[in-house]
Amino acid sequence: MHDIKSIRDNPQAFDAGLKRRGLAPLSAALLAIDEKRRAAILASEQAQARRNAASKEIGEAKKAKDDARANRLMAEVAELKTTMPELELAVKTADDELAKELAAIPNLPLGDVPEGADEHGNVQRHVYGKIRNYAFAPKPHDDLGGALGYMDFEAAAKLSGARFVVLKKGLARLERAIGQFMLDLHTNEHGYTEVNPPLLVRNDVMFGTGQLPKFEDDQFWAIKGELLAAPDERLKTERLGLIPTAEVSLTNLVRESIVDEKELPIRLTALTPCFRAEAGAAGRDTRGMIRQHQFTKVELVSIATPETSRDEHERMLSCAEEVLRRLDLHYRVMTLCSGDMGFSAQKTYDIEVWMPGQGEGGAYREISSCSVCGDFQARRMDARSREPDGKPRFVHTLNGSGTAVGRALIAVMETYQQEDGSIAVPAVLQSYMGGLKTIERDK
Repeated sequence: MHDIKSIRDNPQAFDAGLKRRGLAPLSAALLAIDEKRRAAILASEQAQARRNAASKEIGEAKKAKDDARANRLMAEVAELKTTMPELELAVKTADDELAKELAAIPNLPLGDVPEGADEHGNVQRHVYGKIRNYAFAPKPHDDLGGALGYMDFEAAAKLSGARFVVLKKGLARLERAIGQFMLDLHTNEHGYTEVNPPLLVRNDVMFGTGQLPKFEDDQFWAIKGELLAAPDERLKTERLGLIPTAEVSLTNLVRESIVDEKELPIRLTALTPCFRAEAGAAGRDTRGMIRQHQFTKVELVSIATPETSRDEHERMLSCAEEVLRRLDLHYRVMTLCSGDMGFSAQKTYDIEVWMPGQGEGGAYREISSCSVCGDFQARRMDARSREPDGKPRFVHTLNGSGTAVGRALIAVMETYQQEDGSIAVPAVLQSYMGGLKTIERDK
């Protein structure tokens, strides 16, 4: 959420940031609403002040036995009692209008974010490892999993429809092993605190991290209670959203609170199922496990001070990278351009892992996004910290995938595939697999 005072103080900078996002200037329209809101507040405050003064004057007039003046003042107070609710309603209406407009505007990019309209403007930051050479044509993960008999999309479709999968035996265990390995790495070596958060959250929690109102159709919703003939209004208050990422639950743990800055940074991690309706993904990645309605992910969240958030962003990226380094997977890090960042982000790094079975000759696919959001989410959540001098201020929030477990499974399957269709288990995962070194089809 943007600060209207900041927009009022520097509307040109605000519009320049929107332009980098590919949006038209909005400061003039916002400031017009703000002027209307401030005028309504002033009128309401003046009416309240006059009512208080007139009430005091009534007592003075009665004491002086000036009945005519007392009657005029009582009539004035009665009229104010009638008009004040209208003035208060005008304030609320203007407040709501401004809040609605501000809530739909994305965060502004930091100055070092590269210019660009879409993914073609992203800039490569660095690369780890090299593309592996195979003595055979690498297969995609769904062919490998189907041949093993451990990846079943047809069974999942009977249960839930498209974009779901049933994993069995060695692949089910491998996915579990990858998630556990990630959690152990982040908690034991990277200083994150493990959390097991709710998967169903309220509307205001979704609002806090930016899923609402703009991305309502991208979420899955669970409805509480019996729906009546006209459910529209009830849907707004009697539903819970399935989290699209544990970022939603973890970041909102500090909502409506003031933490001592001595406690910052707070670093949290969780391994959870995630649910996305993928409303805008029709026809994209329909094959295999790349884009699923339900998937597992390890999330990293940091709550930091404004002075340390940029360094925390670099640290979070390195923590996510270490997962892929220990799995010995080839990847590259991209700095997203201004037109390709997520709604709440000020700056984002994407980690793209190499998947040799994707398309002709393989392809890079995103496996982690690490973003710094500044105070954008904190304003929506009213999450603040208390400085040493006692003054409260908004915290900065960061989030990143540490990493997507399903996509890590795909990368491991395709990278470690053998010519006979078996999957070699990476050394770092073998202890999680009970010492198993190869996943083979049952004989």
